[in-house]
Amino acid sequence: MSPETPDTLDHAMVRSQGLDTLLRDLTDRAVQEVPGAAACSITVRRYDRLLTLAGSTGLPRGLDLRQYENGSGPCVDAAETGRTQYVPDVAAETRWPAYMEYARAAGVRCVLALPLDVDGEAGAALNLYGTEPRALAEGRPTARLFAERAAGAVNTALRIERQRASVADVRTALLSRSVIDQAVGILMARERIAAGVALDRLRRASQDRNVKLRDLCQDLVARVGGDGTGVPGQRTGVPRPGVPGQGAPDRTSGGRRQ
Repeated sequence: MSPETPDTLDHAMVRSQGLDTLLRDLTDRAVQEVPGAAACSITVRRYDRLLTLAGSTGLPRGLDLRQYENGSGPCVDAAETGRTQYVPDVAAETRWPAYMEYARAAGVRCVLALPLDVDGEAGAALNLYGTEPRALAEGRPTARLFAERAAGAVNTALRIERQRASVADVRTALLSRSVIDQAVGILMARERIAAGVALDRLRRASQDRNVKLRDLCQDLVARVGGDGTGVPGQRTGVPRPGVPGQGAPDRTSGGRRQ
């Protein structure tokens, strides 16, 4: 590995706009840095299944997918066992016979899969493919060092992604709480009821209409603000005693309904 590699990987991480971009940069750089590598992919177990999060230019899509479907293969074993898997000659390999046949048909002649030490994930691997037998033999030390650097970059990217997801969840929760509070306030002001009573009424309406409470409240707030009537429930389905059409008699003409 060239002396510039640590810096270039860090720069790729800084430039990237997310995990996908970073991993694409890493796989393309692996093909450039590792002698004999014609294609590269990165496998990470997420949501209880192995996924190829990125692949270099020219990587046949089925090379990793076929392994995931079969539950076996060099990259699957590297990710799940934490041990490097090396296939110097696909034609002579006796392990994973079905996959070896597929890989050979795809033009692959050697495979090198190196485990990645990724925090919080059940397994990950850097997968390198060559188009000639033993093409990756001389590049194995370089590939090992590259995988160590790549693991650090992937760890950082995954951590940032998890933090962003957490922030998004908090923001959504706060927005939901805000619109529910506004809807409760509308019912309290218009119907002169306590906050608990208003919230219970909204919850019942949500259940009766099979609509999420947040969506019901958002609709109520939008309608009250948009039609200028300030009468919640008349157009949203939220029960309001004394509103015509909601079950209470109209006594505007001596107690007789018009």
